[in-house]
Amino acid sequence: MVQLGANRYGKAEVRVLRVARGAAPGGGDVIRDWNVSTSLSGDLAATHLTGGNSGVLTTDTQKNTVYAFASRLGAAEPEVLGLELAAHFVRSQPQISRARVAVSEYGWDRLGDGGHSFARNGTLTRFARVVHDAALGPAVLAGLDGLTVLNSTDSEFWGFPKDEYTTLAETSDRILATEVSARWRYRAADIDWAAAYAGARQALLDAFSQTYSYSLQQTLFAMGSRVIEQVPAICEVRLSLPNKHHYLVDLAPAGLANDREVYYPGDRPYGLIEGTVLADDAPSAGPAWD
Repeated sequence: MVQLGANRYGKAEVRVLRVARGAAPGGGDVIRDWNVSTSLSGDLAATHLTGGNSGVLTTDTQKNTVYAFASRLGAAEPEVLGLELAAHFVRSQPQISRARVAVSEYGWDRLGDGGHSFARNGTLTRFARVVHDAALGPAVLAGLDGLTVLNSTDSEFWGFPKDEYTTLAETSDRILATEVSARWRYRAADIDWAAAYAGARQALLDAFSQTYSYSLQQTLFAMGSRVIEQVPAICEVRLSLPNKHHYLVDLAPAGLANDREVYYPGDRPYGLIEGTVLADDAPSAGPAWD
């Protein structure tokens, strides 16, 4: 005997560029560049077991709904788009009991004074994900990807165990670099999203730059702690930090000294450090990480 387990379906990576005309201070345009993925779950057994599709809101309809809400909401924060979409799917479809909407936002910087010229601001991506449960209500995650940071000194790594396979030398001075992927959980679904995101991003940067590091794990904890301390609306932070190794180049064959000046940035393999930092009074996650 077999039975149907947990399942969901949706539309992945709906690309939307929303131009909010005249919405910037002074009358310039605002760009919202989104990549939206929807995922619905609930009473969907029939379509799996018999092929009956009477309860299936098509993924094409989900795509069109994303476009419609982008039009309706204007220059909204990505959390607002996610909240509105997720609530709509649960409230408008009786067979759907849970909706998950993930929004990645790509940033653009304004050029000049004309109000309509922009440049992509690098690899940093803002992230928001909303899970709306019919019984539990909304839960909001946010975060960022692609935040590359580097300390040229004030980092050590020593005192680790050594066995017959160990070749890594201890160091009291090294480059510490990583590309931050962060997710944080909000306590509520009705806060100032723009201010909270800006505060969390700045807290990550401050902690990285101000921590004398004896390990990337120590730096991870400092970064997560700083976010929770500086942004009270956040109760949990999960971080994934690849150790972007930089190797001192041996210039002796060329008759040159290398006093911690010339490095080779390694590509792979790399160490990957991951961890979670929680506020002491963090409420239950509920559906947040679903």
